[in-house]
Amino acid sequence: MGTITKKNIKKYIYWQEEDMFIGYLEEYPDYWTQGNSLEELQENLLDLYQEFSSNNITAIRKIAEL
Repeated sequence: MGTITKKNIKKYIYWQEEDMFIGYLEEYPDYWTQGNSLEELQENLLDLYQEFSSNNITAIRKIAEL
């Protein structure tokens, strides 16, 4: 997992359903992921963020502010 600093903290929403943790990045609410533990969910969310930030995927919907 990458290093998290105050500058690059990303908010996420998560919940537990039975044995799985499910969540999404606040900035990208259409893209959910899951993990067997909260730590695994956080790793998966960080992977998603890094992939989305690479600009290798087109047409990603996200929330923004003006």
